[in-house]
Amino acid sequence: MIKNILIISSNHTGNGHKSITEALQEKFSEKENIKVHVVDGFSLGGKPLISIGKSYGVITRNAEGLWELIWDISSVKPALINEIVEIAIKEKFLNLIKQVKPDLILSVHPNFNGSIIDLLSKNHYRIPVVTLIADLISISPLWADSRAEYIISPTVEAKEKCIEYGIPENKIKVLGLPVRKRFYYNNVTKLSDKELNKRNGDEMLKCLIMSGGEGVGNMKKIAHILLKNFNCNVNIVAGKNKNLKKRLEQSLMQKYGDRVKIYGFVDNIQELMATSDVAFARASPNVMMESVVCNVPLIITGALPGQEEGNPYFAEKYNLGVCCYDIKNIYNTICDLQKNNKEKLRGIKYWQKKYINENSAEQVVNFIDKLELCNKKETILKLVQNTI
Repeated sequence: MIKNILIISSNHTGNGHKSITEALQEKFSEKENIKVHVVDGFSLGGKPLISIGKSYGVITRNAEGLWELIWDISSVKPALINEIVEIAIKEKFLNLIKQVKPDLILSVHPNFNGSIIDLLSKNHYRIPVVTLIADLISISPLWADSRAEYIISPTVEAKEKCIEYGIPENKIKVLGLPVRKRFYYNNVTKLSDKELNKRNGDEMLKCLIMSGGEGVGNMKKIAHILLKNFNCNVNIVAGKNKNLKKRLEQSLMQKYGDRVKIYGFVDNIQELMATSDVAFARASPNVMMESVVCNVPLIITGALPGQEEGNPYFAEKYNLGVCCYDIKNIYNTICDLQKNNKEKLRGIKYWQKKYINENSAEQVVNFIDKLELCNKKETILKLVQNTI
């Protein structure tokens, strides 16, 4: 019997939720007994909620203090967020349920977990909800709704936080953070030992500066320090921030020529990662895990208040990268990583290989596939009754 899975995701609040969804879709497509329907949860609220979703990039680029306030409110009063979202999405969500007739709903965005469970309960739908946490360690209580059938956690640390929020341990499954398969196919761990040694011995340091999907971070100063003080090439990915890309081109390319390349939002970031010796990035969970998969040592230059606060600690705990919040310390950080024939860089690459779970997306999909769902005939009957 075909299982219908409805995934509640997000297209505009960064690129992480969308990337995780794509990683799952790749594995769901290998299951002949599963059909998947994906919806942007913000689209269920019409133009007002879509506008809120799209404001994420503007706020995180220009007003971190406001973002911290939003995070604090949602953390202190998750029930209020659930109530507001429920009112906004009710009509379109219930119509979507009638259309898709899902056997299970998988939510990968915290803003919709409680609201969809409330709507299902109030309208007497017995459709199980599974949530997949898209953050590594500093998770919002919106992720931790005990009414969910299961909560899939990417890390032990996120699991422990869920338990603090009152989730029974037997409802939490630690399965890692799903990463799209193209990152595994391009990662440097696939190179032969001979090729890897040759690359590590290259005199020219290959640097990648990433801003995340929304284009944030002090990229210009980082690039200046690298290009002025080291024999290196620098690739910069400015994301969706077109103004940032233009400013970087004007200030860097004229001075440093072909030693620097500026990109906007790219679909081949995995290729840039796989050919880099070191990557500079904000502590975005998705960017961090993709960098680890590509086996490129990370230098974390900042973190958003709230959901990213614990990620630098996480990176250093597992030796996946190093932190350098003060731009003035970039020079010393690079020197430290390169000394003794790049001993620390090699160490980070070693522990990244040890840490990564290449089967995370497959494990999530297999877990969902094996769940015993509610009686499909009963669900369809209820849907028909609500349509009449």
